[in-house]
Amino acid sequence: MRPEILFPLFAPVTSLKGVGAKVAPLLEKLAGPLVRDLAFLKPTGLITREPATVATARDGEVQTFEVEIVSHVRPHKIGAPWKVRAVDSTGFLHLIWFGGYGQHLERKLPPGVRKVVSGRVETFGSEVQIAHPDYIGEPGTDAPEVEPVYPATAGITSRQVRAYVERAVERLPDLPEWQDPAWLARQGWPSWKEAVEALHAPSSAAELEPSAKTRQRLAYDELLAHQIAMQRRKAARRARPAPAARPGEASRTIEAALPFTLTGAQQRALAEIRADLASGERMSRLLQGDVGSGKTVVALLAMADAAGSGMQAALMAPTEILARQHYERIAPLLAAGGITAVLLTGRDKGAGRAEKLRALSSGEAGVAVGTHALFQDEVVFKALGLAVVDEQHRFGVNERKRLQDKGEAVHLLSMSATPIPRTLELTQYGDLEVSRIDEKPPGRKPVATRAVPSARLPEIAARLDAAAGAGTQAYWICPLVAESETADLAAAEARAADLRARLKASVGLVHGQMPPAEKDAVMTDFAEGRIAVLVATTVVEVGVDVPNATVMVIEQAERFGLAQLHQLRGRVGRGSGESSCVLLYDGLSEVARTRLDVLRRTEDGFEIAEQDWALRGGGDLLGLKQSGFPDYRLADPVAHRDLLYAAADDARLQLGRDPGFTSDRGRALRLLVHLFDWRADRAVTG
Repeated sequence: MRPEILFPLFAPVTSLKGVGAKVAPLLEKLAGPLVRDLAFLKPTGLITREPATVATARDGEVQTFEVEIVSHVRPHKIGAPWKVRAVDSTGFLHLIWFGGYGQHLERKLPPGVRKVVSGRVETFGSEVQIAHPDYIGEPGTDAPEVEPVYPATAGITSRQVRAYVERAVERLPDLPEWQDPAWLARQGWPSWKEAVEALHAPSSAAELEPSAKTRQRLAYDELLAHQIAMQRRKAARRARPAPAARPGEASRTIEAALPFTLTGAQQRALAEIRADLASGERMSRLLQGDVGSGKTVVALLAMADAAGSGMQAALMAPTEILARQHYERIAPLLAAGGITAVLLTGRDKGAGRAEKLRALSSGEAGVAVGTHALFQDEVVFKALGLAVVDEQHRFGVNERKRLQDKGEAVHLLSMSATPIPRTLELTQYGDLEVSRIDEKPPGRKPVATRAVPSARLPEIAARLDAAAGAGTQAYWICPLVAESETADLAAAEARAADLRARLKASVGLVHGQMPPAEKDAVMTDFAEGRIAVLVATTVVEVGVDVPNATVMVIEQAERFGLAQLHQLRGRVGRGSGESSCVLLYDGLSEVARTRLDVLRRTEDGFEIAEQDWALRGGGDLLGLKQSGFPDYRLADPVAHRDLLYAAADDARLQLGRDPGFTSDRGRALRLLVHLFDWRADRAVTG
C-alpha cells in the first residue's frame, strides 16, 4: 500500500492549477499521468540570454534587447510573416511572426511602447531580426538570464510545460533520507528534495550533464529502487520451496557417452545449475554463451538430473526447425541414460500427437522438446520440474510463465546466445542468477573476418560460386534498408534474383514475412544441403546449426550493430572446415569503422557485447525495447554505469542485513521503491 506522504506526488496532473481536459493528455504524452511524472521530467536544454544592442547583435545567439516599438508591417501575401519594427539607440530590430498573430500583436505591442525582448538573433546583411521572440516583458523587469528548456509537443510549448513542472515541484514532500550517510557524504550529493529542485533550476549547461551531482543523486535513487525491487523479487521466488534434483546414474551415463569432455566454463555453469536444483529452492537462472559454446549440453545434463530425480523437463525453442534439431541431438543421449524424450510442435496431429500427450501426462516421457506447442492447454505433464527456454528473448514473460505453470514451483533455466554486458545483466536480468560459458569447445577454428568495399561484390560472388562448386554452403545477409519489413523484403528479393543470375549454385531466400512453415521448409533444405547459398534477412541470426556452411557475407555491414554482426558471424565456423565472414560496406563513419575493427580483432562475445554497449550507448541494443528494458526517467545506464554497480551491491547488502526493511533506513528505502513504483510485479524478466 502506498504511503500517505507520497499521495501528493501520485495525484493526477489534472490536480495542478491550469491543467484541464485539453492540457492533461498533452502532459501525459510528454511525461506521464501523475504529478510525480512532471517532477521527474528532465530539462533537455538551456537558454542562456545575453544583454545586447542591435549594434552588438551576434547571429545565431540568444540575446536580450530593450527597444521601442516603431510600426507594424502587415503581410503582403498569404504565408508572408507579420513584422514588428523596433529600435534602440544603435539601430533597428525586426520581430517576425508567422501564422496570423496580427491583431493580438497590435494590441500587445502598440507603437511608442518600450519592451524587453529576447530570442535567437538572425542577421541578413545589415538587417537584424528575431523570429518568434521567446520573451517579451516590461523595462525594468529583467528577462531570465538562464531558462531550462523542456520537451514540447503540438498544443503545448516548452515554457508552458515549465510552468506546470514548477507547480509539480511545489508538491514535493520532505522525505526521510534513504541513502547511507557515509556514501552520501563521500559523493557530496544534496538531499533528494534539493536535487529535484536543482534539476529544474540549472545555472549552466554543465548541470544538465549526467555527471552533475544533482543528476547523479537522482540517477542513483532510481537505480537503487529498481535493484531493490529486483532483489526482493528474487528473494521471494527463492523462498518458495521446489523439488530437489541431483545428478544420478542417468546423468553419469549420458556424460560418459558424450564424444567430448566438458570445458571448464561448461563445468562451472553446470555446477552452479546443480547447486540451485539441489537447494530445495526454486531456480531462476540465465545461461549465457556464444553460439556454439555448448549451452545445450549443459541444459541436457540438467534435464537428465531432473528426469533422474522423478521429475520431467521441457526444452522450449522459438522455431520448429530449431526444436527438431535439439531433439535429434539430445534424444539418443537421453535414451542412453534410460530417459524417453518426445518432440512436440504445431505440426503434430491426430494419433501421433495423442500418443505424445499421453506419454507426458503419464510420466512415461521424462523430457519434452518443442515450440510454443508445449504450453498449450491440452498439454499436461505428470510432474514438470524444470523448464529450459532456448533463446529466451524470443519469448515473452507470459509465454515463459505459461510453461512454468504446467507444474508446481518449476525450476527455470533460460538460455541466450547473445552475450550480455554486465550493465544490461543488472538492469534487465537483475532478478535472475547468471551463469556464463565464456570459452569455446576445443577444436573450434576462428572465423576469418575481413571488411571489403561493396564495389567488390562481383568478385565476392564469383568466389562464393567457386566455394559452392567445391561443396560448401554460404549465407548472404541483406541489409536493414529501413524501418520497414516491406523495404527489407524487396532488397532481399532483389539480391536473391541477382545472385541467381550470377551463380551456377542453387540460391534460396528466407525472410521475416514468410509463413513459419514455409520458412522452416527453406531452412531445412539449406540444412540438408539442397540449397547452396541462402539469401536472408536477419531471421537467421538465431537459427539452425549447419556445419557445412563456411561463408557468411553481410551486405552493408555498417548498418548493423556490433552484437548483431557477431551473432550472424556465429552461424558459420560450426564444422571442421575453414570459415570466413565477409563484411561488405558502402561508406564508413568513425563508429562503423570502430565496430568492424572490433569484429575483426576478436571473437569473444562478451568483449564484443561490452564494446557494442559503449558504442551504441543507451540505444536499442539487442532489441531492448522489445525485450522489456526498464524505462528509466533519471538514470542513464551507460553514463551512470558505475552507479548501477554500486546500487546493485547496496541492494544486496541491504537485503542481507535487513530483509524485512524494518530499520530506519529500511523504512526509508520502502518509500524510495514506492516513489519509483518498481514493484515486484513490474520487474522485467518474468
